[in-house]
Amino acid sequence: MWWLAGLAGALCVLTGALSGHGLAQVAERAGPVLGFLLAVTVVAELADRAGVFDAAARRAARAGRGRTWLLWLLVVALGTVATVVLSLDTTAVLLTPVVLSLAAQLRLDPLPFAFTTVWLANTASMLLPVSNLTNLLALSTLDDLGAGGVRAFVGLTWAPFLAGAGTAVAVLALTQHRRLGGRYDAPPPAAPVDPVSFRTALVVCCLLAPAFVSGVEPVVPATVAALVLVAVAARRDRAALRPALLPWRTVVLVAGLFLVVQTAREHGLADVLAPVAGGGEGFAAHLRLAATSAVAANLVDNLPAYLAVEPLAGSPARLVAVLVGVNLGPLVTPWASLATLLWLDRCRSRGVEVGRARFALLGLLGAPACVLAGVAALQLTA
Repeated sequence: MWWLAGLAGALCVLTGALSGHGLAQVAERAGPVLGFLLAVTVVAELADRAGVFDAAARRAARAGRGRTWLLWLLVVALGTVATVVLSLDTTAVLLTPVVLSLAAQLRLDPLPFAFTTVWLANTASMLLPVSNLTNLLALSTLDDLGAGGVRAFVGLTWAPFLAGAGTAVAVLALTQHRRLGGRYDAPPPAAPVDPVSFRTALVVCCLLAPAFVSGVEPVVPATVAALVLVAVAARRDRAALRPALLPWRTVVLVAGLFLVVQTAREHGLADVLAPVAGGGEGFAAHLRLAATSAVAANLVDNLPAYLAVEPLAGSPARLVAVLVGVNLGPLVTPWASLATLLWLDRCRSRGVEVGRARFALLGLLGAPACVLAGVAALQLTA
């Protein structure tokens, strides 16, 4: 997908289908988003190499006291925190192999833990601007709508976040409860490879959460955190500083999607979508807009879906309804979000096969419930 998106974006520019003004708009909006993506990926990768995620998973296993269902709830908490602070893609890329490895060590069925990781990677990404690239885009749009700032963003999203993530956990608990019975033997604690790198990465990760809600542009604390961990790695673990540390393919994918959707917007995409998405405020109008966004996300991926539907928002509440659709709804198709594609790749690499039909059927149960709950909760903050 990455090279196809990059090629399509390049063709939009080279053929003149995208105007110079449109290209400038893409650069203005995509620059901070891509900068944040690069920085937070470096933070996540170096923190994982330092053993932060593995230590958290092992601590969760010991805290579970041998009860599988309690371990599952702790994985829910760990996945939620990782998604909120370090973004859904971080949860998909780094937490998935840790959780699957833990399930294998404890001889537990990996599928409930795998589904929990990817569902929370998507549904727990409503709270902070940094939790999802769509949120970062919405943060700048809220400025234009007169409700800018991180605090204003959280003021609008906290209720849909709680309702969406809570509904996802409830659906998973109801559908996976038989697989979560039984007990296990807790693994022994593992010493970090390098205590200095481990402690530094742990402190950095803990400080990122308050930094992200401080009101500072998210790319700033993410970049500072990345530079700190790179400096430590340069002294303690030079092998960690490799070109693959940077997510170049993801950057090309995101940049290409920006260019393609901006081109489509200049050629009347909003006029096509407007009759479907509807207008107005209130529960019914917000639900219609969120449902349109969720269907679009499952058809073409949540990022281009957000970019396509965003012009139809027109108010802070309707913009959050779009986020409800593109953040809580991508649970049906494997390409509905980049995080899901990354999660599938990690599952295959660990030998865990996830049937497409099973994934889609579970998603058809969870996505409507999560979107409905998110839109209902939005009425509390709209």
